[in-house]
Amino acid sequence: MIRLILNVLWLVFGGFASGVAWLFGGLLLALTVVGLPWALAAWRIAAYWFWPFGREIVWRAPDPADLGQGCLGVGMNVIWLVVAGWWIALAHLMIAVAEFVSIIGIPFALKDLELAKLALAPIGRTIRDKP
Repeated sequence: MIRLILNVLWLVFGGFASGVAWLFGGLLLALTVVGLPWALAAWRIAAYWFWPFGREIVWRAPDPADLGQGCLGVGMNVIWLVVAGWWIALAHLMIAVAEFVSIIGIPFALKDLELAKLALAPIGRTIRDKP
C-alpha cells in the first residue's frame, strides 16, 4: 500500500510530466537512425519514471547476443555520458538535494539518486520488480 501511495504522489508531483518528457526525447532519438539505441534506453527510463517505487534498476544478465553489453555497450554509454548523461544526472542530483530538505521528500530523493545513476549509463540496464 505504501508503494502505491508513493507512486501516486510521484506521478502527481512531477513524475508524469517527466516521464512524458523522456518518451518525447526517445521519440526524437528514434527519428534518427543513429539515436535508435539510445531511444530504447530513454523509453526504458520513462517506464521506470512513471512507476519507480517497488522496482529497481539492474544490469542485464550477460548474453553474447546482447549488443548493449561488452565493448559496444561501454562505447554507447561513454557517448551518452558526454552528450547528455552528465547534465541529466546533475539535474537529478540538484532535485534530490532539494527533496532531502524535507523529511517527506527523502524517499523521492533516493529515487532521484537512482535515476541520476541511471542517467550516467543507461545502456545495458533493465528494470525489474523488487522481490
